[in-house]
Amino acid sequence: MISSPTRLLTFLCLVIAPALFAQKTLPQPLSYDCHRTATPIVIDGKLDDPAWNQAPWTSDFVDIEGSSKPTPRFRTRAKMLYDDKYLYIAAELEEPNVTATLTQHDSVIFKDNDFEVFIKPLPDTASYYEFEINALNTGWDLFLSKPYNQGGKADNSWDIIGLKTAIAVQGTLNHPSDKDHGWTVEIAYPLTAFNSRQAVPPPQPGTTWRINFSRVEWKPGNPVEDNWVWSPQGVINMHVPERWGYLQFR
Repeated sequence: MISSPTRLLTFLCLVIAPALFAQKTLPQPLSYDCHRTATPIVIDGKLDDPAWNQAPWTSDFVDIEGSSKPTPRFRTRAKMLYDDKYLYIAAELEEPNVTATLTQHDSVIFKDNDFEVFIKPLPDTASYYEFEINALNTGWDLFLSKPYNQGGKADNSWDIIGLKTAIAVQGTLNHPSDKDHGWTVEIAYPLTAFNSRQAVPPPQPGTTWRINFSRVEWKPGNPVEDNWVWSPQGVINMHVPERWGYLQFR
């Protein structure tokens, strides 16, 4: 017969220790150097402005849980620039059948295949911003005072005043009979928009924000979506800001 202390020790080894080990082996959040552009970006979704040539691509997106999960079926990557007025984000999403259905602003965009941005400008607060967009250029912007698991609730009344977005489809939209290459996204976030809920100083060389990108991809006939991200979260939950990557302004 196994004594009670032995049973307790066995339980701790089997249940708690693996969780601690998983935490220890989770990779460090990724980092991206965001350079200043002297030329404003034309937001047309095409990513052909010469200024984009100075911005490196992120590493390819991975499964939200990390490298222990299968490599995403389609490539996704992003790049960033900034100036005195905007934070610019570009994304390239490989997709053989580009689809989108939602057309109303602030719809739950992740019900479509989408691209998502999570931004946390202030290190000493729990608040952050989220933006989702689909291939119809329909957006959903929201503010959270803290993560959902800390009792936070989405504030859908927050709108990004002056936001510029554009989509370019390399192929056809909502035509499954042909094969597409994918779609590209261009976003210009007015830096003033982040001040509507809290005081956020404009970024300067040396400023660090937290940021992550997510792509929700639905497979036909499968009720469970894929979640592909830039900096792996370790769990199926984007609302863990401490796992987001570092945005280093240069």
